[in-house]
This record gives sequence, structure tokens and C-alpha cells, in this order.
Amino acid sequence: MKKLLSIVVLAIIFVVVALQPSALAADVAHGGKIFKANCNACHVGGNNRVNPRKTLAKTDLEKYGMFNEEKIITQVTKGKAPMPSFGRLGKKSIEDVAAYVLEQAERGWK
Repeated sequence: MKKLLSIVVLAIIFVVVALQPSALAADVAHGGKIFKANCNACHVGGNNRVNPRKTLAKTDLEKYGMFNEEKIITQVTKGKAPMPSFGRLGKKSIEDVAAYVLEQAERGWK
């Protein structure tokens, strides 16, 4: 009886945990809003007005080793060359922007 009860309790816990959205999951919609407010000046439509060869298209991100959430987060947080640091946006917003960029790159910025 104890074994059966333990199995039932574990099954219930598993189902509850499996159905909960991750607290760490990125909010792509929020990332889109942050991107439009802070990044569109140089990256509208995934382009790059400062260096047109380094767009946010998947092929360019892959070519330059940037098709990676952590690398995008680092570049947005710290900046690089002509791109300023956007660390002021905060960790969660930057994670959301990175998720948005990767999703848009996958979709061809449509």
C-alpha cells in the first residue's frame, strides 16, 4: 500500500511539474518589444545599418559564430565595437531579446 501511494504521489508531482511553464523560459513577445524600443535603430528587420555584412539573419549569425543565445546575451550586455552596451536593460529583458533574435532569425525576419 505504501509503495502504491508513493508511486501515485510521484506521478502527481511529475505531472504538476511537467505542466508548469518554466520560470526561466524566455518571453519572446517581451523580447520583441524591447528589441523594437532599443535595437531597431540599427537592426530593423534583422539588418545592420552600421555594418551591412553582419546582419541578424541566421546565415550571418552562424557565419560569425553568433547563432547562440549566450553569445547574443553577452554582446547585448557588454556591447562590441560600434555596438553599445545594453546592460541597463537587465538580465531578463536581454534574455528575452536574445530569444526574439534567434526566433526571428529562424523565421527569416518575417
